[in-house]
Amino acid sequence: MYLSRVEIDLNNRQKMRDLTHLGAYHNWVEESFPAEMASGDRSRKLWRVDTLNDRQYLLLVSQTAPDLQALEKYGLPGTAETKSYDDFLASLKAGQRARFRVTLNPVMSKSNRAQGRGRVMPHVTADQQAAFLLARAEKNGFNLEQDAFTIVERGYGLLRKKHERPLRLIKTVYEGVLTITDADQFRQTLTEGFGKKKAYGFGMMTIIPLD
Repeated sequence: MYLSRVEIDLNNRQKMRDLTHLGAYHNWVEESFPAEMASGDRSRKLWRVDTLNDRQYLLLVSQTAPDLQALEKYGLPGTAETKSYDDFLASLKAGQRARFRVTLNPVMSKSNRAQGRGRVMPHVTADQQAAFLLARAEKNGFNLEQDAFTIVERGYGLLRKKHERPLRLIKTVYEGVLTITDADQFRQTLTEGFGKKKAYGFGMMTIIPLD
């Protein structure tokens, strides 16, 4: 596995005109793996956009290393970097505490007997969004106390697809401290993500160990 990063070129108007919705970022990520694009055999990737000191970065977790030149398509020249994630993942163990950041699309499925399937409804309040993360901690290999995390950003991301109506996807960014309870499951969480819309910038968790 590989963890990669590039600083987005916010001052380049031509580049930023293309990055107006989540689908454009998804395409950027996919195009950063030209061999997969050519073969049509695409692997799963996680990504998100982080803001740090008024700069924005595209973060990426992937099975193979991206082409750094392609990764800089909308980035500042010379800022794309990648490194192996494997040694870090192997070092994780149960009982370890870590700071985390994750961007999720908090939704629930509401049953609809007439249609025979559930209707996806967004969690719109801060309390609902906090409960959404708490409810998913154990099955994703970590323990999370209610007072050990905060919601640092709430809003929406726009997703456009050809021949479909634009969608507004609810977006919530969480930060805090967790404890790993199941190292194998947690490694899967870090490499495969969790929650909905993982192809569109949601579900990617990153951590900084405290122990």
